[in-house]
Amino acid sequence: MLKQALTQNGLVAILRGLRPQEAEAIGTVLYDAGIRVIEVPLNSPQPYDSIRLLRSLLPADCLIGAGTVLTPEQVSQVKDAGGQVIVMPHSDPVVLRAAKAAGLFLSPGVATPTEAFAALAEGADVLKMFPAEQMGPAVVKAWLAVLPAGTVLLPVGGITPDNMAPFISAGVKGFGLGSGLFKPGMSAAQVGASAEAYVAAWNKQ
Repeated sequence: MLKQALTQNGLVAILRGLRPQEAEAIGTVLYDAGIRVIEVPLNSPQPYDSIRLLRSLLPADCLIGAGTVLTPEQVSQVKDAGGQVIVMPHSDPVVLRAAKAAGLFLSPGVATPTEAFAALAEGADVLKMFPAEQMGPAVVKAWLAVLPAGTVLLPVGGITPDNMAPFISAGVKGFGLGSGLFKPGMSAAQVGASAEAYVAAWNKQ
């Protein structure tokens, strides 16, 4: 279902710093722009409350997840809040196995082909290629030449509407969008305009 949610445009909204009282307005403009995967990093204020609110407010075709998940205990808390996707900056197999056992979708962070293969062996659904700024499209192309067919790489870090095209040409199927999409203090209207710019850039490809 995670790959299915990404077929519309492949964009994952990373809402680091989101506060629960903003969740409804921000989630609504993201959904209206066409984004179907939303991640609330756990180092945000009251992240489980935001996850719970987003899951209750948005339609079922929008997956809600947690980012910066570091422990099996956090996996359980995410599930209890209604989260469906576990996103990690790394690929700790203990956390991956806990998420798999909980029936959640897995998007671990990887920075080498060795980590990518190990994460896939643990059942990763998609791979968060982080930090994308250090890698670039040439690395994406090289990885995809050796990873199993159908592997979904999501570059994260420094992605803007203007630099997506070379990554897409190299074979990526999506992106994680962080501070280019949402920063604490932005209004819902600003986030909505930013989301529309990303979706428009995706649709040009």
